[in-house]
Parts: sequence; structure tokens; C-alpha cells
Amino acid sequence: MPSSLSGRTVLVTGATSGIGYETARRLAERGATVLLHGRTPEEAQAAADRLVATAGVDGARLRALAADFVRLEEVENLAHAVVREHPRLDVLVNNAAIAAPERHTLTADGNEISFQVNFLAHYLLTNLLEPALTSDPGGRVVNVSSALHRTGAIQWNDPQRVRRYSRLAAYAQSQLALTVFAADPRVTAVSVNPGVCETGLLPLYGHEGAPATEGAQHVARLCDPATEIVNGAYYDRSERVAPAPAATEDRTVKRLNKLADLLVGHTA
Repeated sequence: MPSSLSGRTVLVTGATSGIGYETARRLAERGATVLLHGRTPEEAQAAADRLVATAGVDGARLRALAADFVRLEEVENLAHAVVREHPRLDVLVNNAAIAAPERHTLTADGNEISFQVNFLAHYLLTNLLEPALTSDPGGRVVNVSSALHRTGAIQWNDPQRVRRYSRLAAYAQSQLALTVFAADPRVTAVSVNPGVCETGLLPLYGHEGAPATEGAQHVARLCDPATEIVNGAYYDRSERVAPAPAATEDRTVKRLNKLADLLVGHTA
């Protein structure tokens, strides 16, 4: 049966392991051209090579791209490269994420590291990819969030959590911000909690998780133009559910945009 993904171009961030890798595999197997993002060129290329070797994916439909999200300049370079080489991008999967470290850590850009990697980098990337992201039906942004966004709060007066730091609160704040961002009317976007899976983030949740392939299934489904989405919606695995109340407040969305524009050094 012809796949609704053939001829489509999808960028998956954090595609070198876990849910990102498995999502990239599913999309490539179904005929999409997949831009695989990794932290370094070596990691991204290794993931592409692994897909060719183990999943029998046609290497011509894979493109390895690199950017370390702890440097916003690298995010900008990544966005410019994508716009230049793939002027039509159907889907962007904002999946790259790190667990907040035990100790408070700031990036060279001056942001708390998990807030930058999990949210600000994706905010910047999405905005810079706007010229390429298609407005055709089926074009969309899928933010991979977490059930922990419900426990989060955005510390407006101290988003970098300099005064009081807890890794769990920092991580939850980054995931809440990503979920709020999906409700931004400027983009056609949804967010999805893929469930607790066996990935590098598992220690934040406990000891047991489903295989990453299971989580990836829920992400890949939302990438398919055949799956109708409600703009700004939040999905818990395959069910559409209400996110944390803050995620749908117009005021919060506007306030977060202002804060993010300031922190990434861009004015919308």
C-alpha cells in the first residue's frame, strides 16, 4: 500500500538514540526522507549508517545533520542548512532532550542547560525553519513532551533557576514550556507524551519503561498527514487529553514567547 509519508521530508532532533532514533526508523521505513539530527556529525552519521545496515533503509533518503543544542549558534547554523538544502519541510519533530543535571549548569548562552536543550533550542529552530515548514495540509511540528510537564511551573522571575535549583523541577519546567509552545498560534503543532520508555531519561521517572519503539509509534503516528490533528493539542500516547492548564492559556503562550525571544536573542 502506498504510504502517505513517501515524498515527505521530516527533521527529527535527537535522532541518534531512544525515541528519536526509533521515530526516524519508522518514518524512513515508510518512505519519508528523514533528516537525522545528532549532537555531533559523527553521532548523526552513525545513526544513519545503522538505519541502512539494520533497517534496510535507502541511504539516499537519509541526511545526517549536527548541532549541539547547548550552543544556540549551532542551532542557527542547523536551521540555515536545512532551509538551504530542503526548502520544503513537511514535519519537524522536536524530540532532543536531556535530563537536567544534578548540579545547576548554565550554557555559554547563559541559560539553564535543560531549559535550553529541551525548549529554547527547539523554539529557535522552529522559528528559523518557518520559511521551509510547509503550510500545506499535513505539515506540522510535533513536540515530544512528557507527563512530568504537569508538575512543572515556569519561574518567570528566575527561569534559569539560579536561586533555587532542583533537577526535577528544572526538567519539568523545560517540558511545560515545550508543551505551551505547541499552543502557539504561529505554528501548526501538537505535543505528545510518548509514555515512560527505556531511554536516557528513564532515571528521572523510575526504573521501568516500555521499549523506545513503543513510544516512537505514538510520535510517528502524529507525523503522518493521514492522522488529523487538532492544532495546539496534547496527546498522551495515542489519546488526545487536556494538558496542564497553563499550556492552553493565551496569556502564558504570549508571555513565554516574549521570554524565549529574549533568551535566544531574537525578536520575533
